[in-house]
Amino acid sequence: MELWIVLLIVLGVLALIVVVLALWLVGTYNRLVTLRNRNENAFSQIDVQLKRRYDLIPNLVESAKGYMAHERETLDAVISARNQAMKIEANIGPGFNPADITQLAQAEGALTGALGRLMAVMEAYPDLKANQNVMAVQEELTSTENKIAFARQAFNDSVTTYETYRESFPPVIIAPLFGFKEAAVWEIDDQAQREAPKVNFN
Repeated sequence: MELWIVLLIVLGVLALIVVVLALWLVGTYNRLVTLRNRNENAFSQIDVQLKRRYDLIPNLVESAKGYMAHERETLDAVISARNQAMKIEANIGPGFNPADITQLAQAEGALTGALGRLMAVMEAYPDLKANQNVMAVQEELTSTENKIAFARQAFNDSVTTYETYRESFPPVIIAPLFGFKEAAVWEIDDQAQREAPKVNFN
């Protein structure tokens, strides 16, 4: 066999290897992009429900004020926790990092705790429990809390899928080269914060 034929075969094999590697690299990159975008979409679903929750809380507090004049500290704690969570949530943009999610989860946990304390105190006010405005806000808040829980689960599932792929071999080599960073699940540290506040006055 002549040398030029051998050389052509070697070049063909090398070209084939380069093409296969390029296709593998493109496929890995595209999969990482898809999974990262799913994370951001899943977080946006939480974001929508959090904003709805933030809008409902002042209505609940305002409705309760007239009945709970001696519970100012409890009402103020709820509004303060809401404002802190809103501030953190507003600073989270695309490409959020694990620290953002951890900080927001902690703020939301504090808000859930404050709401839970408010609901416990409200139980002592029969006229408040019978108020139509409070009952309407309570129904909306219950629905929103359930949606937040489902959205949080979907987000955690998405992050777990992304992290599993990103940390597997060979994507673990490719991910850092193209800026695919670690993502964090939405964890609730305090057992008391694991349950949505009980807002049912029936």
